[in-house]
Amino acid sequence: MDTISPVEKRAELRRMLSSKRFQKAEKKARFLEFVTEQTLAGNAEKLNEYLIGIEIYERGEDFNPQADPIVRVQAHQIRRLLAGYYADEGRDSLLRLELPAGHYIPQFSRVPEGQSDQDQPALAPPARALVRTLTIASMLLACSSVLFAVLWLRELGRTTAPEQAIVQALPPGAEWFWRPFLPPAAPPLIVLPVHPLLRAAHGGDSPKTWAQGRIIPKELLPEFRDTIHFRELDQFCFVASTSDFTAIGEAIGIVSLLDLFNKAGQPFQVRPGRLVDYETIKGCNTILLGGNQAWSGRIFVYPESFHFYKGVINNAHPRPGELSVYRPQFDPVTNNLVRDYALVLMLPNEEKQERILLIYGIYTQGSQAAIEFVTAEKHLSELREALVTLSPDKKTLPPFFQALIETTVENAVPGKARLVAVRVLPAGS
Repeated sequence: MDTISPVEKRAELRRMLSSKRFQKAEKKARFLEFVTEQTLAGNAEKLNEYLIGIEIYERGEDFNPQADPIVRVQAHQIRRLLAGYYADEGRDSLLRLELPAGHYIPQFSRVPEGQSDQDQPALAPPARALVRTLTIASMLLACSSVLFAVLWLRELGRTTAPEQAIVQALPPGAEWFWRPFLPPAAPPLIVLPVHPLLRAAHGGDSPKTWAQGRIIPKELLPEFRDTIHFRELDQFCFVASTSDFTAIGEAIGIVSLLDLFNKAGQPFQVRPGRLVDYETIKGCNTILLGGNQAWSGRIFVYPESFHFYKGVINNAHPRPGELSVYRPQFDPVTNNLVRDYALVLMLPNEEKQERILLIYGIYTQGSQAAIEFVTAEKHLSELREALVTLSPDKKTLPPFFQALIETTVENAVPGKARLVAVRVLPAGS
């Protein structure tokens, strides 16, 4: 039975990655961090050479691990770095992290109590320094045991002290919204959308990629005449891509979320939507940016409230001052987007104490504006007040809700965001 907590494992990983060996090996550090976080998230069975090659070493979808041994070679070098780390900087660590040969699932183990460095010949200090080393190790063990006990209690109990720390870490007007995602809760999973996109094939693509493309004569695309693609490419052959492009607004919004979680001392995971399915998100706090996941309609359809469908936001039961349909608006001359809308949904996960937060706009600018809305104290205070007014006693804050956000757009950049309407969702949603 694994008695090492995720907190201890992540602490050991962070110590290792901050060592001189891994600071000079960025890719290897990312490799080790990726497989560790995936394992802690319950995705160990998905770890393989193909996934690591794509995610860490930026190989294309045609990556062939048998022909390109990059992952195996790097894994071998990582094992050497681990051995060197525990022979030097990490020799006093109470844990050991290993990457077993032939596998990509990291394993953690405790140093047996009472085992000294003399039991490990490769790590043995000079004999005359042994007594001093054992004394220091004992002190470190005692201090670390106290630290781990505190962290363990922090994970298990929602005591007053950690909650007060959260309130101090975030502005008072924002704490109510983000509390379910903050310590002592486990690090949330943030999912970025990956939109299918047609792009121009180039000389680096495989013959198979070119064969799957669609050719459009250059003379039919005069808008591209001043681009480098028009000059360099003999023809425009457009191919579908599901991994090379991530929505810009959602990606920019990650910066705001990172700042917020850093203030609260909460780590988090970020994964592209194509690597996340419905089963993955059911058991943890999850923040979904963009609503284009193939499975999103299974859990995010509320036709009695605001409902995103066919590129517009429908309002089944308009209240005074509301529209029945919210559509994006475009400049009549330039056809540039000038107004966008977004939905924010706070929902219960399969475990009721956990949450699914969905933030998505009709276009990426709406998504960016909505993310900035829910990370700004001023806007969250406004949202809280609007929700309280909908509760029966005008005091209790409903835990689950929808919010409709409007934003202006200028030169493809979202401007001022505004709260349009809110809806309270039933606890059984």
